[in-house]
Amino acid sequence: MRALAKLISSTHPSLNLPHPTLESFIWNTIIRAHVQRKARPTTTRPTDDAPTTIFLRMRFHGVDPDFHTFPFLLQSFTSPPYLHSGQSIHAQIFCFRFDTDPFVQTSLITMYSACGDLGFAQQVFDEIVQPDLPSWNSIMNANVKMGLVKIARKMFDKMPERNVISWSCMMDGYVRCGEYKEALALFREMQKLDSMDVRPNEFTMSVVLSACGRLGALEHGKWAHAYIDKCGMKVGVVLGSCLVDMYAKCGSIERARWVFNILGSDKDVMAWSAMISGLAMHGHSEECLEVFSVMTSLGVRPNAVTFLGVLCACVHGGLVSEGESYFRRMRVEFGIAPLIQHYGCVVDLYGRAGLIDAAWSTINSMPMEPDVPIWGALLSGSRMHGDIRTCEFALKKLIELEPTNSGAYVLLSNVYAKTGKWKEVRHLRDAMEANRIRKVPGCSMVEVGGIIHEFFVGDESHPETREIRLMLDEIMQRLKMEGYVGNTNEVLLDLDDEEGKELALSLHSEKLAVAFAILKTSAGMPIHIVKILRICRDCHVAIKMISRIFARYIVVRDCNRFHHFANGVCSCKDYW
Repeated sequence: MRALAKLISSTHPSLNLPHPTLESFIWNTIIRAHVQRKARPTTTRPTDDAPTTIFLRMRFHGVDPDFHTFPFLLQSFTSPPYLHSGQSIHAQIFCFRFDTDPFVQTSLITMYSACGDLGFAQQVFDEIVQPDLPSWNSIMNANVKMGLVKIARKMFDKMPERNVISWSCMMDGYVRCGEYKEALALFREMQKLDSMDVRPNEFTMSVVLSACGRLGALEHGKWAHAYIDKCGMKVGVVLGSCLVDMYAKCGSIERARWVFNILGSDKDVMAWSAMISGLAMHGHSEECLEVFSVMTSLGVRPNAVTFLGVLCACVHGGLVSEGESYFRRMRVEFGIAPLIQHYGCVVDLYGRAGLIDAAWSTINSMPMEPDVPIWGALLSGSRMHGDIRTCEFALKKLIELEPTNSGAYVLLSNVYAKTGKWKEVRHLRDAMEANRIRKVPGCSMVEVGGIIHEFFVGDESHPETREIRLMLDEIMQRLKMEGYVGNTNEVLLDLDDEEGKELALSLHSEKLAVAFAILKTSAGMPIHIVKILRICRDCHVAIKMISRIFARYIVVRDCNRFHHFANGVCSCKDYW
């Protein structure tokens, strides 16, 4: 069989094909070989329509397809441009009366899902009299891919039976939609079942690790790692890369390094990129660039994800010349076309360094229209360096792209207020009220005792709110004794009195999370917090002081990077 596949892969589909009297088995093997070859990146890829061409020649020579032919053929239609071809093969399936074959039906559902037509996928499923388990899994996965996680869950609950694919697919759907807690809850439910059919596999655990990483749930992640070892799963390059990524996102770069090192020579570009990105988000810029150098010296070719990590390292380290060099190497040396995310890093790099003209030049050179992160990067730099005109322009662009972006309205209002443009301030406030735009509340999460606790600004929903507020009052009093003064410039301008502004500052979500962690953990225990927005300057100053006064090592992951607070100092060196 391998020899035959090798023979076929060395020939063009239109030349030297087998004798017409050969049976469908051989033709199926040829189709399958070309489908598999098409799925693998090679320097001698066949033409995209090779499997279809072979099928047409098969019919031309009078060989009828069997129930294996169409499932093999349908695997070659993997994106929307192939939808018409897939529909043509569907018509052939009807002609040869294979439309009731379970294997063919499942393959059709998968094909329509891959081609982005959920309606046809659902129609095929609905026409199945007694759907089998693969059909259920396929239609559920189709809904997951379209982001319809609630519909997928309803199907999951109705399934007469489930296997590990069913459970893993549903968990993956939750992770794709940002419902990470639900993914972990479903995994715990899965573990209660004592069946070989639902025993977690490598894909299951990769989804679990992803959920842990997104939540910053280090204790959950460590438990998942221990579970992998307990089940005897081999930590190869896939799981190893997931572990590196999880530990890095959960704030433990040391454990990420440890897993990365034990992978040895098996590391591929995915593993190297995970380590590089992890070092970048923790601010270890120099080490990140060293790892990249080692990677390329070993002959591992970087990809777009690798360079995104490298450029982020340059941004967080303020390494302008290095960032320019890597951006150039990416295109010239490695032939990788920059994505909009790469341009965003370069704009951020220049903006933070105060090189606003260079940032503008980068935006003007982009082959695509600037998006929200691009204007956000320009805004951050211009605001940091007091370029009010650029700041105002970037904010207006943000509002054009996202009319309901409350943060942009608030920042622009503050810019107008600082320059005395009170008429414009009132106009913006009126626009916010007319469009019912409300500020998105900050949310911070902290894991204590294996339970993830969420806090919002001014939150009173926690059952221990009274104790948390008392602890926070004590913390703020001790900070003031050490010279802390709240930076009320960070507070919305619709709070007129300074006392009200200071109270609003003290109730920021990260301060509530820190107070809860100090209240519920032993002295000296590290604290890990995840914030969905960027940490404000006042909280940054306060947490630095808290780390010294209370002798706590505090790790905060915001939407940009990690901040490691210890002895009154932050790892970002106040550059974020």
